[in-house]
Amino acid sequence: MDLVLYNTLTRKKEEFKPLKKGKVGMYSCGPTVYWYQHIGNLRAYLFSDILKRVLIYNGFKVNQIINVTDVGHLTSDADEGEDKMEIAALKEGKNAKDIANYYFKIFKEDFKKLNILEPSTWAWATEHIDEQIELIKKLEKKGFTYKTEDGIYFDSSKFKNYGKLALLNIDGLESGKRIAVGEKKNKTDFALWKFSSGKEKRQQEWSSPWGVGFPGWHIECSAMSIKYLGEHFDIHTGGEDHVPIHHTNELAQSEGATGKKFVNYWLHGAFLVDSDGKKVSKSTGGLYTISELEEKGYSAYHYRYLCLQTSYRKQLQFSLEALDASKNAYEKIKNKIIRLRKENNHGNTDVEHHKKQFLEAINNDLNMPQALEVFWEVMEETDMNTRTRLALLEDFDRVLGIGVKDMKEEKVVIPKDVTLLLVARQEARKKKMFAEADILRQRIKERGFVIEDLGEDGPYLRKID
Repeated sequence: MDLVLYNTLTRKKEEFKPLKKGKVGMYSCGPTVYWYQHIGNLRAYLFSDILKRVLIYNGFKVNQIINVTDVGHLTSDADEGEDKMEIAALKEGKNAKDIANYYFKIFKEDFKKLNILEPSTWAWATEHIDEQIELIKKLEKKGFTYKTEDGIYFDSSKFKNYGKLALLNIDGLESGKRIAVGEKKNKTDFALWKFSSGKEKRQQEWSSPWGVGFPGWHIECSAMSIKYLGEHFDIHTGGEDHVPIHHTNELAQSEGATGKKFVNYWLHGAFLVDSDGKKVSKSTGGLYTISELEEKGYSAYHYRYLCLQTSYRKQLQFSLEALDASKNAYEKIKNKIIRLRKENNHGNTDVEHHKKQFLEAINNDLNMPQALEVFWEVMEETDMNTRTRLALLEDFDRVLGIGVKDMKEEKVVIPKDVTLLLVARQEARKKKMFAEADILRQRIKERGFVIEDLGEDGPYLRKID
């Protein structure tokens, strides 16, 4: 069954055909490790994780590279402002490398909590300075560069079809809207190498043929992806905000240097937005990290399940109410799986039908909402052999990644007084004495337990951490 993916470059769904049979080279834009990654950032990694899992499910061996930006990402995504790493180091009074290591450690912990598969290689920008300098030299030799007072720039007018990925109307771009012009020849030109100002020594700077300085953000990804995946590879992923600047520049400089097509399939995940449809970001507020959600009683799996319910190409509206619904659904799945492990139904249902439905869903541009429907259908299938049903759900979870194999009954000692309150609450609900039931719920909470009503599955009692 063919795998079909939406290619940003062509603006259409295309059958996926790897450059090498059975193998996939995949580059995913990674974090700038100057601060915590919030749930908006993490949605992009959940999307690339699902893509990777789908590729593996289809029998491909995936070589995924994720970069770690620890230098060169300025406070704008273009060439304005200061280096985010230098600002963080100054603010916290620490070494830039220590800052990077600290926030990367937390980022990897979030990866693990969200059950995201680790890449084949974490590629750190500061460990690939030589490769970046060599790539700039190639561009210089081919006539794509020029020098200004503050750095070496890529001349976008020299590259045919610059902006093709983002469908940019270059003539319509206003100076200063996207990039300040300054000494640049064209408003879409961008820095390949930035010179140190000389006013004060940066923590991170290197010698180069053009002077002491540091690499531009865009050149990092080109140099590292080419090193690990070759000059032409299969898939490049990132957030939709990467399309107009970062990926547009990455494509231009890569193809300019090599003379070859850079990437066959560009895939981009949509934003996490608030209830008003505005992008959830550090500047707008309303953010949460995974740890902050955990403090509110949610798990990383609750957030992962929320993301699975919307196509990666559609903006996902986030609210705690939506997360509550996701949490309830996830806990219902968990309770059902736990019960199934205790059952021994000898039914006999056609498994291949469900497998085909699931594969059709995931291979149709990663249609996770439809794949979840198939998952639920199998979970509720009463005529299927229990062992077969569990094995099929675990097989589907190779893609969904919601931790089915680890769903086991938690041994929680419930005090006798809490048990009596729970029984009394159930009786009150049966008699439709809901005010009294709410009072009993609060008394149970005061004793360290939270009740989650899961419909026909009954109440679920969770100990407050």
